[in-house]
Parts: sequence; structure tokens; C-alpha cells
Amino acid sequence: MQRYILRRLLWAVVTLFGVSLVAFTILYLLPADVAAMMAGPRATREVRAAITHDLGLDQPLYVQYGRFAGRLLQGDLGTSWMYRQDVSQVILQHLPYTALLALAGALGELLIGLPVGLVSALRRYSWLDRVLMLGSLISISAPPFWMGLLLLYLVALELPIFPVGGYGTPAHLILPALTVALSGAAWYARVFRSSVLDQLQADYVRTARSKGLRDWLVTLRHIVPNCLIPVLTMFGLDLGNFLGGVVMVETVFGWPGIGMQAWKAIRDVDMPVVMGTVLFAALGMTLVNLVVDVCYAFVDPRIHYG
Repeated sequence: MQRYILRRLLWAVVTLFGVSLVAFTILYLLPADVAAMMAGPRATREVRAAITHDLGLDQPLYVQYGRFAGRLLQGDLGTSWMYRQDVSQVILQHLPYTALLALAGALGELLIGLPVGLVSALRRYSWLDRVLMLGSLISISAPPFWMGLLLLYLVALELPIFPVGGYGTPAHLILPALTVALSGAAWYARVFRSSVLDQLQADYVRTARSKGLRDWLVTLRHIVPNCLIPVLTMFGLDLGNFLGGVVMVETVFGWPGIGMQAWKAIRDVDMPVVMGTVLFAALGMTLVNLVVDVCYAFVDPRIHYG
């Protein structure tokens, strides 16, 4: 197990540098005049040239990336051009909000999606199954920003139950987390339904029932545990993705997370913050996937690493 984890961590380092190279190249090719945006529209050509030189933007791509990679090896993500702060500090300031939203949204996906998928599978081909699957199809098709705006209109404006946006109380978390959960719960419901239907036809289920075990006991003790592998995979992917910032949801609800900060950095062409956010998202995805892979061995004893 230790050797497997070490090998995955080494590949994570390679992945991060690959992501950094691709992201840096894309940002380098952007047709944006950073110096003009920082100096303002009335700045002279000399002032803009001085800013460009100070930022090192007049150097070739390989020189700029070499400097960035050298700082990255020392754990330095650079300094934000707009905020004049270390990029790591900018990200850490918004990380708790994104982590809270990511955890609440991911747990909401499980709490909504798994019961819906289980009930739909146990009542397959019934009217309830068709209604639940139709609802999941509508939820999958609805963009998250549209879902967020709809919830804002219904339960924040028409029925002022929850705050319109922002952060401050647990009530501010409910609508953003529900938006994230509804968008992903439909996938969990459909995947879990398919897994349960496959397990219902397995020999061990017929054997357990032939021994006189009740249906609910067979379902909870035998069927559900054997359906958790695909769910665990999806949960890891979603949680890693959410930790990089749920841009649309955070923007709609004014949630002060990493996603909203990344959107502002893209708008302001704050390249160090954009690069830092991309690398943080890649790191979060890599580490969460590693944790999920390790958890496979605990969920299914047939899986071994070594």
C-alpha cells in the first residue's frame, strides 16, 4: 500500500507540472494587454512598457515559464498583480468558503441521489420509477446557473425564506449547496439505480432470499455495499472538482469562494491568481482521487494494492 501511494504521489507531481505548462501557455497566448489594464487608459506608453518589463512579460515563453517553475519548486505561487498579495494567501482566504460549499453540496448529492436511485430500482418500471427518472433527466439537463436563479426567484424573492446571496449564516449556505446537490444528485440516482438492478439479478441475492432473509435486510446488508464502488468514484471526482471552485454557483449567489475569485482574476487578467487556482484545483483533484482509490480497499476487500 505504501509503495502504491508513493508512486501515485510521484505521478501527481508530474501531473501538476503538465497542468502548469498547458495553463501557462494558454495564458501566455491570451490577446490581453495586462500593463494597460493595470496602468489605466490614460497611462503613457513608457509607463505601460515599464510595467510590462517589471512583470517580465516582455520575455519569451520559455523564460517566463522557467521563472514560474523555479518559484513553484520552492512553494511560491507568485504575487497577485491586482491585490499585491501572495497568491497562496489569496487562495487560502477563500478556501474555507469553497470547502464548506463543496462538502455540503457533495453530501447533498448523496442524500438526494442514493435514496432516489434505490427506490427507483426497487420499484422498477412502475409509475414512481418513471417519475423519478424523468425528474433526474430534467435535473441533469438544467444548467447549474439556471437552477440557482430559479431557486433564488422561488424561495428568496417570491417566498423570502432564504437570503438572496452572500455569506454570514447557515441559511446562506442552503441555496448554493442545494443548487450544487440537485445538479449532481441526478447522476448518482441513475448510476445507483443501474448498479442496484445489476445486483438484484446476482446469485448471492437469490441465495440470501432463499435462506429466509427479509428483503430490506438483503438490500441494506448485501446489495447496497456492493453498489458503493461507482458511487465512491463519482463522489471523489465531484469533491475534487468542487474544491477548485464552483464558479457558476458561487457567482450566482455571491459566495466568496475560490470559484468567484478565479472568475474575477480571469476578468482582470491576473495571471498569477489564475495559475494558482488552476494548480490548486489540479492538486485537490489528484489528492482526493488518491484517497478514494485507497478507500476502495476498505469498501471492497477483494481489492488489493501491492
